[in-house]
Amino acid sequence: MSGKGFRDLIPRVYYYLRYLRGQCGLTLIETLISLSILGLVAGIFLSGMSVSSKAVMISQKRMSVESVAKSQMEYIMNQEYDGNNPPEYEQLDETDIPEGYEITIIAERLDPKGDGFDEDDGLQMIAVIVEHNEEETVRLEGYKLSR
Repeated sequence: MSGKGFRDLIPRVYYYLRYLRGQCGLTLIETLISLSILGLVAGIFLSGMSVSSKAVMISQKRMSVESVAKSQMEYIMNQEYDGNNPPEYEQLDETDIPEGYEITIIAERLDPKGDGFDEDDGLQMIAVIVEHNEEETVRLEGYKLSR
């Protein structure tokens, strides 16, 4: 900055400071407006945090239900192949299922050869349905082969 510009700045600062000398502080209205703006921002922030925490809780419940469905499907896949019509498989222990949830297992013979369902072709469709409050929450489907 050149010397002349700096000299022009000093009187401006001086006059500004003289202008501010007459003002002693904030008025009541200015204080109330600033507090209301601060309260509004805090309310919006807390509302966002509330929605975020609810979303996390729903996501955690969904993950635990999906985990139970996958565990049930793995448990069925490790059981012996049931050649009966309709096939029946054991369910997980009651202690492994979260409270308020029900597991339904649907096992059906498939007929890839087209010779009818009386003869077992060694292929079954397995569906594991997890319900909460009588509403389907998760449905997991897989296939079981006779080995």
